[in-house]
Amino acid sequence: MEHAFSVELKSKEYVKNMSLSDEAHDRVLFEGNLGELLELSIVEGDVLEFSGVNGVLRIDVSVEQLHQVLLRKSRIEPQLRGGELYKYQEERR
Repeated sequence: MEHAFSVELKSKEYVKNMSLSDEAHDRVLFEGNLGELLELSIVEGDVLEFSGVNGVLRIDVSVEQLHQVLLRKSRIEPQLRGGELYKYQEERR
């Protein structure tokens, strides 16, 4: 299943990096700064919207999909806390 996303910033000054290529296999990168998070909401039933002081990030994902991922993470995370992955993540912080 494919999910769309869009990033809308109020000014190009909040764009940190953007790179595009005409090559079929090259990466596309868009980095910016949404600033302080003002609101997190679901709009139009299946778009997760992060509204920040500098702009808006929209991702096409349903409430049900978010719920499934969060539920799955809550089951897996306790198992990882005592394991090697948790130690690795802590070391990187």
